[in-house]
Amino acid sequence: MKSPTLLAIVLIVLGVVALIYQGISYTTREKAVDLGPIQVTAEEKHTIPLPPVVGAVAIIAGVVLLVRAK
Repeated sequence: MKSPTLLAIVLIVLGVVALIYQGISYTTREKAVDLGPIQVTAEEKHTIPLPPVVGAVAIIAGVVLLVRAK
């Protein structure tokens, strides 16, 4: 398989994944209370949004690259 074809397939797959998930979520833990042997932690969820335009552009770029590779 040629490099441009492989890159085109990767771009298309990443574009579809970006459209499906629409963001990256992760959780952090912080100490809320620390009183000697007693510790309380709090989990906080963060989200990095991915606009649908990013996924669409990746899919279009992949399709264009795939067509030009052939």
